Amino acid sequence: MTNDSLVIPQLIVGLGNPEPKYDKTRHNIGFEVVDELARRVQISWSENRRFQALLAEGRGLTGDKLRVLKPLTYMNRSGQAIRAAIDWYKMPPESVLIVYDELDLPVGRLRIRLSGSAGGHNGMKSAIAHLGTQGFPRLRIGIGKSDPEKNTVGHVLGKFSPDESKIITEVIQLAVDAIELSLKEGVEKAMSLYNSRIIEC
Repeated sequence: MTNDSLVIPQLIVGLGNPEPKYDKTRHNIGFEVVDELARRVQISWSENRRFQALLAEGRGLTGDKLRVLKPLTYMNRSGQAIRAAIDWYKMPPESVLIVYDELDLPVGRLRIRLSGSAGGHNGMKSAIAHLGTQGFPRLRIGIGKSDPEKNTVGHVLGKFSPDESKIITEVIQLAVDAIELSLKEGVEKAMSLYNSRIIEC
């Protein structure tokens, strides 16, 4: 937080599951976004056992300290890693921006908010429980609703279709643009510019 009340994140967290079998699944889109962010600003991942997470840190595009986290605890215990990190760095919960998948948004959309409920997302339930508040920013990436014929678990742990994958590649870039703007000019500015954007085939 800065003196002019801008919400500037100090820790960017992507949610996902750590095993290779979960790579590129809908539920791991948070990992993909923070991987791209780390690649873009040229910071590399290393395991941090204290946090039970992968951590990448360095200077962001603004020259300020940037820390990016991928919990290795599995989705439903993500909050443990986030709590350990903010305690270590002595950060308030509102300085954490969490990136994760959202069933209630179509593929091609993203939505940034300053606070809110978990909306049924187990990773966010864990984050809210461990941080003791819903008052922290989040960036939700649309993964679309499941086919009524399929169960939700099968949907979120499944992969995107070829057509969806083309859209998701662009959405990941858009999400990183939004994160970079939030680091420079605050989360609310990123909300105003990116919540209305939609990427289509």
